[in-house]
Amino acid sequence: MRDEELGDELGRLENELIQERGISASGGAPTNPNAIGQIKKDIARIKTVQRERRGDNASL
Repeated sequence: MRDEELGDELGRLENELIQERGISASGGAPTNPNAIGQIKKDIARIKTVQRERRGDNASL
């Protein structure tokens, strides 16, 4: 994926995470019980790829 596509996908996933958390917080049953965890993992993967492409590999 190009950098633009990664950014777009990141935004979409963050919005989806907000929606899933909202459903959960209001007491509703999520459509997929594993959705929040999977979305968080996908966001982490995208952020990792973006960081690697920028060259920010220095550890804390």
